[in-house]
Amino acid sequence: MNLIKRDHSAVPSEKFPKTERLSSLKIIEELFLKGSSIYLYPFRLIVMGQNDQNRDFPQILITVPKKNFKRAVDRNRLKRQIREAYRKNKSAIFNEKIAIMPLYLAIIYSAKEKIDYKELERKLILIFLRFTKADT
Repeated sequence: MNLIKRDHSAVPSEKFPKTERLSSLKIIEELFLKGSSIYLYPFRLIVMGQNDQNRDFPQILITVPKKNFKRAVDRNRLKRQIREAYRKNKSAIFNEKIAIMPLYLAIIYSAKEKIDYKELERKLILIFLRFTKADT
């Protein structure tokens, strides 16, 4: 059996490793206090800092408020869908054209009803495009 080794260095990474997840309570608190915000239904994006640590992507936090979705099953499903939409599109969103990449960002789902994945993905891409245009 002959296995062919492929060079994946040219293919952008679609992984979402633990290093890209924001979990520090101190940084999360600072992000919500000092970060700048952009809103596009159903998302609110909070951004803070400039990526000067040569990271490929910012550390992100995804939240779905308990106030809007009482059942944990619904919140977890929405977070999973947002995470997947971000993971699939992050290399297109944060390409080399961005002058300043954020160090930390929070994605908050603010709608009171669930929307389908295609619409969720489209809106997530739109808010990131708005952020990158506002940044330059």
